[in-house]
Amino acid sequence: MAATAEHTVPPAADTRGAAPWADRRVVLVHDWLTGMRGGEKVLECLCRMFPSAEILTLIHVRGSVSATIESHPIRTSLVQHLPRAAAAYRYYLPLFPSVIETFDLDEVDLVISTSHCAVKSVVPTGRAVHVCYCHSPMRYAWDQFDAYFGPERLGALGSALARPVLGWLAHWDRATADRVDAFAANSRFVAGRIGRYYNRQASVLYPPVDTQFFTPVSSPAQPYFLVVSALVPYKRLEIAIGAAQQLGVPLKIVGTGPDLARLQRIAGPTVEFLGALDPDALREAYRHARALVMPGEEDFGIAPVESMACGRPVIALGRGGALETVVPGVTGRLVAEPTVEAFADAMRAMLADEFDPAPMVAHASRFSVAAFEDGFRRLLTQTLSAGAAC
Repeated sequence: MAATAEHTVPPAADTRGAAPWADRRVVLVHDWLTGMRGGEKVLECLCRMFPSAEILTLIHVRGSVSATIESHPIRTSLVQHLPRAAAAYRYYLPLFPSVIETFDLDEVDLVISTSHCAVKSVVPTGRAVHVCYCHSPMRYAWDQFDAYFGPERLGALGSALARPVLGWLAHWDRATADRVDAFAANSRFVAGRIGRYYNRQASVLYPPVDTQFFTPVSSPAQPYFLVVSALVPYKRLEIAIGAAQQLGVPLKIVGTGPDLARLQRIAGPTVEFLGALDPDALREAYRHARALVMPGEEDFGIAPVESMACGRPVIALGRGGALETVVPGVTGRLVAEPTVEAFADAMRAMLADEFDPAPMVAHASRFSVAAFEDGFRRLLTQTLSAGAAC
């Protein structure tokens, strides 16, 4: 019988006192450490919760993630030593299944994976408990093949050659889902995908947003729009660029990724690429923007909540995780279609709109670090208690 797609982590009895994982060896497993994006902010929170945990990852670019993460012992895979791995690790995607399965977990009692690609498929020992915080089932192997490997990206021949490889990866991704004892999804949207692709139930636990750091200021917004995103195809940042150019308004883009060169080629003089910003500079970019623009379908989207915490509204595609974070008319606008014209209309309207920062800040507080930590502790307690009862 098919599993129910999702449920929200329910309130639990007081879990203070000795945690059931206190005497277990804990390992954190993460796909790769090459920059501080939403997944790494979740990992950073877990690093604080498990200060003695080792981190296993496919590749680590030193200095690319926070000091909190890099203070932990980090063990990498053979991908670390392949040619140009720091820049071209994504090209080694077909190797990831065999590499992931070589991670040595023989002495580990509790595996916590944070996965959007392959690491949910690590092989724990029979006694170990594996909890996966899933940002998404492998996007390019399931429903976003064309965004990454379609003919307009690789050409007709390249796309045709990639299709069977990604089909094989999707089969492997599904076949290894039962290596996880409990899934937590970062949104109801992702929980539905886990149910659809893995036939597994997933608790919904929204990722942590540092609402103590991302705070508003009283100064008025400046006349620029902001994008904060990894520069990858499915984010559809060309829509935001096209809309800004159609209106002739400034657009600042924060982030790095393999799509940078393509986006720079199509960007006009009003578009500025800022690269990766340190936390203080990012907060200032949010605080003074007219609005954050998010044209892609997000699994959750931490950036919109950070923007709301800074008292700035969001213009987002009305699909996916944005439906769980953006309240139309209160914290921003939802756009029906992923087109330049639709986003240009929304951005034009936003230039005349006035949003009260207070409801945005209050709404963002639902996604705080404390809320995430409490939810994750409950999830672990329930999972380990269920395992002990078996």
